[in-house]
Amino acid sequence: GAFPGFGTTGSTDTRKREVAAFLAQTSHETTGGWATAPDGAFAWGYCFKQERGKSYYGRGPIQLSHNYNYGPAGRAIGVDLLRNPDLVATDPTVSFKTAMWFWMTAQAPKPSSHAVITGQWSPSGTDRAAGRVPGFGVITNIVNGGIECGHGQDSRVADRIGFYKRYCDILGVGYGDNLDCYNQRPFA
Repeated sequence: GAFPGFGTTGSTDTRKREVAAFLAQTSHETTGGWATAPDGAFAWGYCFKQERGKSYYGRGPIQLSHNYNYGPAGRAIGVDLLRNPDLVATDPTVSFKTAMWFWMTAQAPKPSSHAVITGQWSPSGTDRAAGRVPGFGVITNIVNGGIECGHGQDSRVADRIGFYKRYCDILGVGYGDNLDCYNQRPFA
């Protein structure tokens, strides 16, 4: 109810693709799968609620990180996440509201993932020159492009695509075009 446009915008196929894309991105961020896992690696999303050991500390299904995300996300959902960022890992409602906030909110120069998957985003000339065109790949660029996009094949991008295809198959919807961001420059 906090983000009524999610999964309700566009045709039935568009709605299904949005749900599949969200579940794919968040499953990758929280996966516990491995190549030979029972039922395959893509059956193991939503295993971890936080991540340590990197230059940041991510929490929740989208692995929200950094104060420039916690402040605006907290204000949008009415919770002081700067003073209590662990709520994203410990309160399921806060956790998913922050993930939805990230998904639904454009953060210039990036469009929102929602706008991309529902066809509301039109790439500029700069976007096209950077290889950023509508599709699941530009959503990966929005979520983690600075690390995963623009340098050719990347196993993390392939993992996101694997989850996306799995969820699309479950929901009975086609994948659409432009699934990867291998040749997309990250947003500035």
